[in-house]
Amino acid sequence: MKLFKKITKIILFSFSVSAFLSHAEESHIETSNLVKAGGKNVILIGEQVNVGEPAPNFKVVDVNFSPVMLSDYQGKLVLLSIVPSLDTGICSLQTKRFNESSAKLSDDIIMLTVSNDLPFAQKRFCKTENIDKVITLSDAVWRDLGHKYGLLIKDMGLLTRAIFIINKEGNIVYKELVNDIAKHPDYEKAISTLTNLSQLNAQELGAQTLTDSTKVSDSTPTQNK
Repeated sequence: MKLFKKITKIILFSFSVSAFLSHAEESHIETSNLVKAGGKNVILIGEQVNVGEPAPNFKVVDVNFSPVMLSDYQGKLVLLSIVPSLDTGICSLQTKRFNESSAKLSDDIIMLTVSNDLPFAQKRFCKTENIDKVITLSDAVWRDLGHKYGLLIKDMGLLTRAIFIINKEGNIVYKELVNDIAKHPDYEKAISTLTNLSQLNAQELGAQTLTDSTKVSDSTPTQNK
């Protein structure tokens, strides 16, 4: 029964990828001067998104092939760690680095690692490398994130390396599009940005709680002795 379910998922995955590739051939935006691989510029498919813009919602799948959307984390501070493949050294290190950092950060922070690896491979990677804080997601089914964020590498089927931070209002507040997929992103800068935003959120929440308490106190009628 389990084997049948796996085969069914693979068939559905194949149809989804074929449909996407057919659509991509019909119409897409291309950028060719932002990222290099092996010393040569690669073409990125999709429209680039920038800091200050609303983060486009996207649909991916988790390690069990269950659909997940960015909107599922509405109201949270989200870090998107985008990697070409978890089976490569730098991508593996990137994911493990953020997994280690996540244990030291506030609970209001969600870390997502997204690649075009199949969910089966992602699940195996997480088990082998003890990835238990970062949530791994696959864009292999619909290529929705890659297309909407301008990260899909043409003729490779991989996502280019990038980091995004999305605030609780759903806006992009940090972006690093690594200009060579063989290089690491700036981990310290991303973690520092996350920490500062989390602290700011906590201060705003504390101030709002104090204001609400004051309003309740002021509205409580006093009793005459």
